[in-house]
Amino acid sequence: MVQWKTLSKKIILQGNRFLTVENHTVELPDGRIIPDWQWIITPDFVNVVAVTEDEQFLCFRQTKYAVQGTSLAPMGGYMETGEDPLNAAKRELLEETGYEAAAWTALGSFPVDANRGAGEGHFFLARGARRVADPKSDDLEEQKLLLLSRQELENAVAKSDFKVLPWVAAILLALQYLSMTNDRSVDNRSKEL
Repeated sequence: MVQWKTLSKKIILQGNRFLTVENHTVELPDGRIIPDWQWIITPDFVNVVAVTEDEQFLCFRQTKYAVQGTSLAPMGGYMETGEDPLNAAKRELLEETGYEAAAWTALGSFPVDANRGAGEGHFFLARGARRVADPKSDDLEEQKLLLLSRQELENAVAKSDFKVLPWVAAILLALQYLSMTNDRSVDNRSKEL
């Protein structure tokens, strides 16, 4: 299969560092030209599914501007320019919760929107997490840190208590990885760090 070819780019909206919209001129494999393909640029982000030394899952109950009511959420946030995803994940876990983890597993990196961009999400599983400091979060939303058993986490996913797609994806990838490693199976998408 042949990728689309970008012929030109023009910024049509420059927001703050969290949003840029470009107009791309693209050429399809059959030679057709699309002169007005919008492309969204947002910072890449990390989500961390953290499991404590005593097998409890760290989660937030919080509000978000685009979410009706409250939602459960893993730790995470935007990456700084040039920041390595694993370093961003470790920073976010420590800042938001005061926890550090002994073992880190990359669960994958995924574009948010296959046709429009909107950044890339990097998902991690952090195991052996323990509290080492007070949280120093600069998040704007109100949030409460919770410790959930695996069964409580699975029930929360089943009840759609995680209301944002990347959060659900990160949780399910982490649960799948934990199930597969408990069965001594190989997970080709995950990489121990």
